[in-house]
Amino acid sequence: MLNTLSGRFLILTVIFVMLAEILIFVPSIARYREDYLLLRLERAQIASLALLADDMIDMELEEELLKNAGVYNVVLRRDEMRQLILSSPIPEPISATYDMRGASAGVLIKDAVMQLLDSQNRVVRVIGAPVQDAGLLIEVTMDTEELRMSMIDYGVRILALSAVISVVTAFLLFLAVRAILVRPIKGVVGYMQTYAAAPEDARSLIKPQAGVTELREAEEALLALQTELTASLKQRERLAQLGSAVAKVSHDLRNILTSAQLFTDRIESSEDPLVRRLAPKLVNSITRAVHLCESTLAFGKAEEPAPTLTRFALSEMVADVIASERLAVEEFDLSFGEDIPAGLTVRADPEQMYRVVSNLVRNARQAIVASGQPGEIAVSATENDDAWLITVRDTGPGLPPKAQEHLYQPFQGGIRKGGSGLGLAISQELVRGHGGMLTLSETGTTGTTFEICLPKGEVAVI
Repeated sequence: MLNTLSGRFLILTVIFVMLAEILIFVPSIARYREDYLLLRLERAQIASLALLADDMIDMELEEELLKNAGVYNVVLRRDEMRQLILSSPIPEPISATYDMRGASAGVLIKDAVMQLLDSQNRVVRVIGAPVQDAGLLIEVTMDTEELRMSMIDYGVRILALSAVISVVTAFLLFLAVRAILVRPIKGVVGYMQTYAAAPEDARSLIKPQAGVTELREAEEALLALQTELTASLKQRERLAQLGSAVAKVSHDLRNILTSAQLFTDRIESSEDPLVRRLAPKLVNSITRAVHLCESTLAFGKAEEPAPTLTRFALSEMVADVIASERLAVEEFDLSFGEDIPAGLTVRADPEQMYRVVSNLVRNARQAIVASGQPGEIAVSATENDDAWLITVRDTGPGLPPKAQEHLYQPFQGGIRKGGSGLGLAISQELVRGHGGMLTLSETGTTGTTFEICLPKGEVAVI
């Protein structure tokens, strides 16, 4: 009970209502004391009317009037010259005088608190203004014991009533909180538990129906989260199935390509000049395809294999990439440029870097061809004391917003319509395996630039 939201709300409500009652208790008890003293003054004024009617009254009647008024004596000043007095013996000296005429709230509260704290019976003088303007002032002398006991009795009744009010209020609020907050929250928790048990079941999605704005927003946010998570789970399942299929296809394709390598010797021995010129490129392409299939199989088991670092001439590798891409656009107005220093060598895995540069150049070529406009692709490279920098720049239409948002996410960051987005995802993973970075430097209507940074220091294989 105490650990529940409604239970704690019930306890806090009781506490806060009691605190509020305590805060108004002191002003209330001060007001009660003021009313008590004013009533004594009023009764004393009525008692003095008997003396006003008859200047000579016997002692018994005077004592009875004072007893009914609850005072020891009465002084009623009618004018500057005349006073009416009822008196009886005072048991002890007057200890304090209270003037009720125009007393401030602070003074009344202070006097009331002091009265409650003082348990000793004392004789005090009280001065006030007569009712109905029946004189200049009225003054009585009285003891404080009856006043204090009356104040205590009033305070006890006030506190008891406050306790009852707080309990009733808290119980009503308890019921309201359960109906308005706790029950809808439990409903949301139930939907979450049901969804966790079977996230693929569309019936487990929450149906927003809360009347409270904040709870409604929470339900709608949960629905959006469940919908997105369900879609992600379905996509992961499809990717797992696709990965299994790709692994099987890559296995069989590797065997086919391995058989094709056996025929390259006869092709290389051909006397046809065109065949002799294209045969090495065909052999290299088949070899790379075999390596790619083997890498795909390795990726299906874990991830891309660690790079085999060797020194190689970057210009030769870039030339092979551009030569392959030229064959794909012989009839399209697309030019290629290379700006690689002749003696520049890099330390990296040549096959993996070929795949990275090839993916970037191919993406640029496909984007320019899809736009239907002439274009240019340029590959350049520089080096400094810390790293080698390879830049692939094109004059294409730029990356669409969706591709920029999911740039390196497989099956989401496709640059062209119908693309899978695997090229950039694979390229990023390969560059990271070298301890480097693949970054999008700029993109827009004037073109796109990617930059590969390969460190010269120790390679942290990721």
